[in-house]
Amino acid sequence: MDLAQIAVMLAAAALYLMILPARWRGWALMIGSVVAIYWLQPSLAIRWLDYALPTAILAITMLGWYFTLPQDVKPMRADIAAFTVTILIVLTLSLTRYIDVPLQLTTRPPPLETVAAALAALLLGGVLLRRFLPPKALLWLAMIGLIVLFGVVKTPALAQEAARLLRLNAGQDSTLAAGSELAWLGFSYVAFRLIQTIRDRQSGILPALSLSEYLTFIVFAPAFTAGPIARAENFTESFRALPGMTGRDAQRITVGLSRIAAGMFKKFVIADSLAAFSLSPVLAEQAQTTGSLWVMLYAYGFRLFFDFSGYTDIAIGLGILFGILLPENFDRPYLKNNITTFWQSWHKSLSDWVRFYVYSPLSRSMLRRKPKPSNYVIIFISTAATMVVIGLWHEVAIPFLIWGVWHAGGLFTHKVWSDKTRAWYRGLTAGRKRIWTAAGVLITLQFVMLGWVWFAMPTVNQALAVFAGLFGLNLGGAP
Repeated sequence: MDLAQIAVMLAAAALYLMILPARWRGWALMIGSVVAIYWLQPSLAIRWLDYALPTAILAITMLGWYFTLPQDVKPMRADIAAFTVTILIVLTLSLTRYIDVPLQLTTRPPPLETVAAALAALLLGGVLLRRFLPPKALLWLAMIGLIVLFGVVKTPALAQEAARLLRLNAGQDSTLAAGSELAWLGFSYVAFRLIQTIRDRQSGILPALSLSEYLTFIVFAPAFTAGPIARAENFTESFRALPGMTGRDAQRITVGLSRIAAGMFKKFVIADSLAAFSLSPVLAEQAQTTGSLWVMLYAYGFRLFFDFSGYTDIAIGLGILFGILLPENFDRPYLKNNITTFWQSWHKSLSDWVRFYVYSPLSRSMLRRKPKPSNYVIIFISTAATMVVIGLWHEVAIPFLIWGVWHAGGLFTHKVWSDKTRAWYRGLTAGRKRIWTAAGVLITLQFVMLGWVWFAMPTVNQALAVFAGLFGLNLGGAP
């Protein structure tokens, strides 16, 4: 979100708190979030795409709710109302193709009949799948479909091919296709929230959600673009408490505004200032000294923290104003004295997600194998799989894969080290423990900063050139 978008959300929060009747708060959040995903989606070069992508998110989300609905439960009148309102919003926005309006949420949408036909086909397909497929098969099909779609969007070569096909369909020059044209805002977080609800339904722990609750949980505007990733049961608890919330609660408003102000300072002052000399392919090529590369690397690492944690503060603050408690995402990660506690305090909502849906199921399945692998084998495989998922969640590319392996290696090494030295550490004096803690902070920070090289450099060769430069080799230009 930029400053103008934050200002609009603050104005919306003021109206929401001061004017809106309490009983309409849930509906207002749902409708506002549905409209906001069109407003937040950047314009794209491919015709109709900045309308089609938010519409696809809404369609997939409504199918996700329908597929996770228990077989013996029928949609309620409130669910039908939420579905009708959402469809009307989608169709109304498509009318801006024919009518000039002062505020355009998207560029020229496709024809109304095209939108209506696509929505009808999706609705019919969803009804047929739910009717004829067993519940287990339906949920697995939905999850596999999401993973495949995620892979296409996040793999540069596949995204470029998808962009080429979309250009052909739109009658545009397919030779100009680029993967960046498939910039689907918020989809990374939407996909993980949807997968979470599917897995929770498979496990029998998903709470009963109305369509308005489910839809707002998936596309809640403050958390739509960059998280945090809430759990459905926690989000729903806040959502259902909205009618009883005191609108003009001075303490809550002060806390929310303070959090937003802190986030804006982090993001727009500190992070944007660090951006001028943060590590990038262009600046790495211009680096002439080892010291300058180290400054760039640390600037990049701290820029990531202040940018991301600043955005999280803004999202949490807006959530507080709207009455939704979002999870914390950061807890002074660069001050942690080992890599394990770093990952318990960096992007915590994503770390918790992969621990719950990747690490735990994988480790439990290996524990049940006969013969059972050794504990260290189980830990290594589970940790590697978990960190690779985190890496590829950002982009399906070799540097992000290596970054995941980098952190998996660090986590596994720390696990072995802590197991072997636990008794020795307990015998240290308080003074020596403080020294080891300080050393651990420095070592962990250095390890994490070096890992950011794989984040900043788009190719392996460029990353290796930066590593060489950091240690006094190959300065004067990266290949």
